[in-house]
Amino acid sequence: MERSTRVSVFESDKQAEIQLIKSKLDDAQIKNAVENNYLTFTTTPTATSLKVMVKLEDEKKAFEVIDGYLQQSENQ
Repeated sequence: MERSTRVSVFESDKQAEIQLIKSKLDDAQIKNAVENNYLTFTTTPTATSLKVMVKLEDEKKAFEVIDGYLQQSENQ
């Protein structure tokens, strides 16, 4: 079985923001998954950071989709 490398393309502690990015990637037909990691050091131990993960080969396209969304929301 082939194992693919996944990379993080977006991180946030806001669930709504993660869901929005996830739906943008879904619309672009980029398979993605959300992982959560506990943050330490600078935050409380209960805080979590959510990461949107994609296959390495989809990374460039995912960043283009995310950049487009971020630029659009910045201009509003």
